[in-house]
Amino acid sequence: MSGLKILRIGPAASVQDLGRPGLLGQGVSQGGAADTLALAEGAALLRQDPGLAALEMGGMGGEFEAAGPVRIALTGAPMAAALDGEALAWNASHRMEAGQRLSIGAARGGVYGYLHLGGGIATEPLLGARAVHMMAGLGRAAEAGDLLPAGTGQSNEAGLVLDAEERFKGGELRIVESFQSHLFPAAVRARFAATAFSRGSRANRMGVEMVSDGEGFAAEGQLNILSEVILPGDVQMTGDGKPFVLLRECQTTGGYPRIGTVLPCDLPRVAQAQAGAALRFRWISLEEGLEIQAKFEKTLKALPAACRPLVRDPAAVRDLLSYQLISGAVSAEADPFAKGEYA
Repeated sequence: MSGLKILRIGPAASVQDLGRPGLLGQGVSQGGAADTLALAEGAALLRQDPGLAALEMGGMGGEFEAAGPVRIALTGAPMAAALDGEALAWNASHRMEAGQRLSIGAARGGVYGYLHLGGGIATEPLLGARAVHMMAGLGRAAEAGDLLPAGTGQSNEAGLVLDAEERFKGGELRIVESFQSHLFPAAVRARFAATAFSRGSRANRMGVEMVSDGEGFAAEGQLNILSEVILPGDVQMTGDGKPFVLLRECQTTGGYPRIGTVLPCDLPRVAQAQAGAALRFRWISLEEGLEIQAKFEKTLKALPAACRPLVRDPAAVRDLLSYQLISGAVSAEADPFAKGEYA
């Protein structure tokens, strides 16, 4: 079976896909990749379905050995990567032969990097998905000695590169009003949008802490709020008025008040923000949000067409002589204009 054997791995690595929608009623949130855009980018680079599973690496990569010929792609938070000591381009697809070793270091920016295999990572599905969901007890973190089996790919194409959308330094988060927004006075909502936040130290796949100067953001009668359904993107206030943006592995219900909901297309920016990164919220209407999200979905579908061939520096190619550099030869003495010379 083709795939990658894990020789060394960071502490926050797990197999992830798009998660398990539709199980909120059974107490299981959707889960899945923290940065779904990175999944789509990897799929485009390997010419395969964006729903296939990849290895999500939080902050730190690892070392891997190819069990057979396999195509790979590297997306998400940029990390230093090398194949048998030769540096690899990030946000690009590559080929590995049996026995070759891939090394991936710490994130240079952002939080979550992704390692994709041609055909996806074909681990055993649980409840209809391969995504590890720690909080629900579905699967476990990746460990040294594990084999990441490659699925059956429909394409052999590799050697592509794609310009990544900048989402690794914080920035603006677009937010719409939700069921409990009216519990926050208009002045509080306006102050929320005018406040400069930074990503706090408390963050995981459930949510990200937002810290700021000044007082917190309290809702009216927040002690009497009943538990309601919670979704990724909801901005929940703790008892001291500190906001948390909930992510893919958030709880399914909760009684803390929620001031609004961040657009799904902006959640990768939240998940990829490193501690201390500057973040701000901007209120938009529901109609604007639907239009922005629809445009984002079109962008995802256009990613395969945005890929281009990866041009390598010949000076850095160790096995340059193994490539067919010349497809033909001509005589230096022949008349180049003679009939049939180049036919």
